[in-house]
Amino acid sequence: MLNIDYFKYRTLLTGKYLNRKTYSKKDPRKILAFIPGTIRKVEVKPGDTVEKGQLLLTLEAMKMKNRIISPLDGKISKVTVKTGNTVAKNELLIELE
Repeated sequence: MLNIDYFKYRTLLTGKYLNRKTYSKKDPRKILAFIPGTIRKVEVKPGDTVEKGQLLLTLEAMKMKNRIISPLDGKISKVTVKTGNTVAKNELLIELE
């Protein structure tokens, strides 16, 4: 029960609310696709050292080329895509050490 200005409100939890995805903090070392699209060019390979702001790959979506850059300094541990691959939203593209 919820009281607001002397009025009582009864609330119920819906199935949609109960089945929602719980919040998890994003890992900055995992580069995910923010939109579905096609990989046009991969600029790095496993073992490469990258600096914050360096171009990692180009993702084409809706006729626009999106430059995916490194959010931090590090070393590439895994590249899960190749040029020409189609990716879904939130798919892992690159992982940093």
